[in-house]
Amino acid sequence: MIELDISYENPGMENRAPQDFVQAVLGKILALVEKYACEVSCTFVSDATMSGMNSTYRGKEGSTDILSFVQTDDSDGFQFPQMEEQETEVLGDIVICLDAMEHNCIEFQVPPREELVRLLVHGVLHLIGWDHATNDLTEPMLKKQEELLKIVMEEYLR
Repeated sequence: MIELDISYENPGMENRAPQDFVQAVLGKILALVEKYACEVSCTFVSDATMSGMNSTYRGKEGSTDILSFVQTDDSDGFQFPQMEEQETEVLGDIVICLDAMEHNCIEFQVPPREELVRLLVHGVLHLIGWDHATNDLTEPMLKKQEELLKIVMEEYLR
């Protein structure tokens, strides 16, 4: 069973990233990457909040469009108990800045829903262990991102 926790820094943000749409898209992405028993949280925030998080967690100034926080079991030597097969795997947390997302839409000339799906795919890929050194679309992770984006768009962005 896929467990999703979608939250918003303020209630007005849900209009820009509707909860039902986000849940459906995340469910589809997780199924595509064969994660059928997992837990993911996704939070939508403002530029100000994302700037603070980017500084705190990455040591970088300014906002960014997305941060992913992978749930690991090797932090400070602590080991989580081994999961039984049917237990839910906690993948982690995705934080998306809607202001930065909308800036991306203008810069890359893409519709908001497409960019939202792209960011959700990007976040999930990070949670399951993919990474990239640059934003070059020849990076394996970003190639996978665009492949999954195309599949999801065919279903949700017709």
